Amino acid sequence: MRIEHLAIWVTDLEGMKEFYEDYFYAVAGEKYHNPNKNFTSYFLSFSEGSRLELMQKPQIPLLVDQEKERLGIIHFALSVGSKQKVDDLTERLRKDGFSVIGEARTTGDGYYESVVLDPERNRIEITV
Repeated sequence: MRIEHLAIWVTDLEGMKEFYEDYFYAVAGEKYHNPNKNFTSYFLSFSEGSRLELMQKPQIPLLVDQEKERLGIIHFALSVGSKQKVDDLTERLRKDGFSVIGEARTTGDGYYESVVLDPERNRIEITV
């Protein structure tokens, strides 16, 4: 068994698609639109593993503060292959104005990771 995909409600569908394509080399499938539900989405694929679905529907309310811990899914991790790539991508995102809320480090359970916020403030762990 494996996780097939994760989904994120977004306000800027095209901008979020471009973010994941640019920084994480995601490849977007065709845009899906259901006019009856006023719903639009993209499935993003990575070189391996689960996919990410970006979904947009105007009437979905904003979550007020993504930086605070809360119940429910709080982050997802994207593996970039090496400590150097974690460091490089973290610094690139910082330089480009994105929030780094967890500096690169080795955790108590042995993961090397940093934590950044995407353009809509979803937490991403960047890991080896």
